[in-house]
Parts: sequence; C-alpha cells; structure tokens
Amino acid sequence: MRTLAKYLRNYKKESILAPFFKFLEVVFDLLVPIVIAQIIDVGIAHNDHGYIVQKFFILILMAAAGLAVSITAQFFAAKASVGFATEVRQAVFDHIQKLSYTELDTLGTDTLITRLTDDVNQVQNGVNMGLRLLLRSPFIVFGAMVMAFTINVRCALIFVVAIPVLFLVVFVIMFLSIPLFKKVQGRLDTVTRLTRENLTGVRVIRAFCREDHAVAEFDESNLALTKLNEFVGKISALLNPATYVLINIATVILIQTAGVQVNLGNMQQGEVVALYNYMAHCGYILICFYTDIGFSYRNRCDNTLLVYFGNACIIRGPYQ
Repeated sequence: MRTLAKYLRNYKKESILAPFFKFLEVVFDLLVPIVIAQIIDVGIAHNDHGYIVQKFFILILMAAAGLAVSITAQFFAAKASVGFATEVRQAVFDHIQKLSYTELDTLGTDTLITRLTDDVNQVQNGVNMGLRLLLRSPFIVFGAMVMAFTINVRCALIFVVAIPVLFLVVFVIMFLSIPLFKKVQGRLDTVTRLTRENLTGVRVIRAFCREDHAVAEFDESNLALTKLNEFVGKISALLNPATYVLINIATVILIQTAGVQVNLGNMQQGEVVALYNYMAHCGYILICFYTDIGFSYRNRCDNTLLVYFGNACIIRGPYQ
C-alpha cells in the first residue's frame, strides 16, 4: 500500500479529518453508558424524575452530536476514497496504454480488466472503511478498557484478559482467510478470461461445434470459483459465533464479579450496566475490524504497479 499511498497526497486533509471526527464519535459513544449509569444510580434510585429528564435530554444531544460528526466523517472518508480510487484507476489505465502488444498478450486482457474494475473498487472500499472503521476500532476497544478502569479496577481486569483473547481469535481467522481471498481474485481472472474468449470467439466456437466444450470449461471454472468463495465464507462465518461465545463468557464473569462488588458496596447497579455496554461494544467493533481487514487482498493493485517484465513495468500480480 505504500506505492498506492502517494495517490492520497491530494486528499491529506480529508484523510486526517475523517478519523478525527470518528474519534469524536467514539467519545460520545463511550460517554453514553456513563450517563445511563447516572440515570439508574441517581434518578431511578431516588425517584428523581427531573434528574431523569435532564439526563434524557443530554442523551438526545449526545446522539445528535454523534450523528453529526459521524456524517461528517463519512463525507470526508468518501471524498478521500473516491478521489483516491479515481487517481489509481487513471494511473493503471495510463500504464496499460504504454504496454506493448507482446506484454498485453502475455498478461491477458482478463487480468487487466479485473485490475481496472474489481481491484480498484476493493481499494476504494478498503480506504473508505479504513478511514471510518479501522481507526475507530482501537479507539473504541482501548477507550472502553480505560472507562472500565475508571468505574472499577477489579472488573476492568476482565477487559484486560478478554480483549487480547478476542484479538487473537480475529487474527487467527484473518490469517486463514486472507490468503484465500487472494486466490479468489485469481479464479475471478480465469472466469473473466473465459467469458471474454467465448464472447469474442463465438463464431469460431460455433463453426467448429465447440459449444459443449466451451460451456463445460466455463462451468468448471465457475464452479471452482464458487467452491472457493463458499470455503472462504465458511471460515469467515466462524468469526461471529466465536466472538459472541467469548463475549458472553466474559460478560457472565463480568456480571458475577460486578455483583459481588455491588454487594460489598464498591459499585452501584448502573455501573454494572455501563460495564456490560462497554463489553458489548468491544465484541461488535472487533467484527467490524475484521470486515475491514478482509479487504486487504486489495494489495493486489499495489502489486499491479510494482512487478516488472523484462525492462518494462507491466500490470501483473503474484498470484495469477
């Protein structure tokens, strides 16, 4: 991605403002459980309706402010990612125009078409989600841990154990699935090539009565792509149940520990609710983190600009 990073130079401001406004959104998200805890511990406990209404309007204001900064972050992220993808697509297209006929025949039109369309779109989505979600994930996770320590140190130690375990599960699934995502791109090139060959050579295929062979060849490649996609999907699908099982186990331990602290008078009931909300935040945000990293096979576009054929730089990736 270092090669592609230069195409963000014209969007430095947007690339900085998008995560900044996401950070402000995270601040509002982390303050909401504290306000709810105050409503439970003060307003409901003392039957103070005025206090409850006051905090309710504070929640409304925080929600409105969070929505505003979220939309602003999305605007800057979209502007940066679309502009970035436009420049990358133009750079790849200009590069293709400089290739000789021999190089074009060696590479294959199917690969070049995929690079200009699907791969660039993946880069755009990756940059967009990276500016919005990838940077938001550590803010939420470590912010929730810090807020937990401000409530109760003993309960916060559960976060210290649970969060690394959750990260480990996410990275194991990433380690298994991301190389397969790269293979999917290679299979997609094959399907694109066969489609183009069948369309451009349809008269020749019919003249030599090769329709059945062409259909069988395409079906075989398409089936291989489908099976690989299904296999990657099954591995990725393990993330949700694995994460929720760990989150639920950590939540049970957290509530049990917090219940003891409440009985001892070291905590209040509203603080238990706040800790539960922080734990739920961590699980959800790690799933979003994996979703964003899943776009990492966009690195193929980076390789597109790096590999050389003879003395001429050409468009080719390492896993065709």
